[in-house]
Amino acid sequence: MSNSPLTARVPGKLMIAGEFAVLEPYQKLAVMAVDRFVYATLEEKGENLVSLDAYDLRGLAWTYKAGAVDVKTDDSRISFIENAMSVVYTYLLENHVTPNYFHLSIRSELDDASGRKYGLGSSAAAVTSVVYIMLAKYLCEKPSEPLVFKLAAMSHVLTQGSGSGADVAASSYGGWLEYSSFQADWLTTMYEQTDSITELVEKDWPYFSITPIDLPEDIHMCIGWTGSPASTSELVGKISTLKRSCPAVYNDFLSNSQQAVTTFLHGFQTGESASVIEGIRQNRNALESLGKNADTAIETPTLTTLCDLAEAFGGAGKPSGAGGGDCGIAFMPSKEKAKQLLQTWKEAGIKPLDMHPCKTGASLV
Repeated sequence: MSNSPLTARVPGKLMIAGEFAVLEPYQKLAVMAVDRFVYATLEEKGENLVSLDAYDLRGLAWTYKAGAVDVKTDDSRISFIENAMSVVYTYLLENHVTPNYFHLSIRSELDDASGRKYGLGSSAAAVTSVVYIMLAKYLCEKPSEPLVFKLAAMSHVLTQGSGSGADVAASSYGGWLEYSSFQADWLTTMYEQTDSITELVEKDWPYFSITPIDLPEDIHMCIGWTGSPASTSELVGKISTLKRSCPAVYNDFLSNSQQAVTTFLHGFQTGESASVIEGIRQNRNALESLGKNADTAIETPTLTTLCDLAEAFGGAGKPSGAGGGDCGIAFMPSKEKAKQLLQTWKEAGIKPLDMHPCKTGASLV
């Protein structure tokens, strides 16, 4: 194989419908890969180095020993990358492939120029980029989407200890996806019990499912940024507290979310734009009630404005992801209504984001 540098491009994500509920077994979520990317470049060198441009970490030495990569830095933000490298390096050794010394560098265009986060899944995309570029360099064949996804999901859960993996799915597969989570607790247990990463990859993951879906042609999606980042872990913590203290209220939310996502996905399957819009409206209501019951603002005042304006133009809007800031999305019944909405958002101080679905997942450039 050539020693010239190899670069992978991995899309970010936007959660569309089914947030929070997706953390439970068999709950469906819709997620979309977006055309903003993380890039990973691997070049064989005489020493092992890693660079993470987003954090201004450059030329850090690393070693692989006893099943783990150790990067020489006290900066804990490198742990996502460290764990991804560890998982893939171990997988390659299990499959009788020993990587040469290499320099791995990662850069992201998922945040804005000032470094403010949009909520596009930057850590998941970075992890997926590491997994993909190492596999692409050292395997004889193109890495399959399920292989990339499973190794990246392991790496991400290893670092974070939680999460649905939907962001990893969008980065690995691309396009619009209907998704059910592998369940982080299940994966953590399996990882701790296994002697072989290859074995865990080849195992059936019982809760996990993924199906590509297509947006109906006569519906238009708008994406708006509220200007403030959200803390997903904080919001998830509040929801977990509600789940423990008021299980009946939490279960009501799960039923309402499931109904909303079913309506939304029905619109995708049949091409009925009215079902897509109704599903989004139902999902917004379910999330709003959840936030109130958990005493946390999933829908901030700016997100409320974003959603209400979408309704005023005959569409529906909702927070994307955990809420509490970041982005909101809207589905509109015509191009004209979408255009009017974007203009009105601007006037209300909401920044329209010029982003589109990315049909491909991780790939070489």
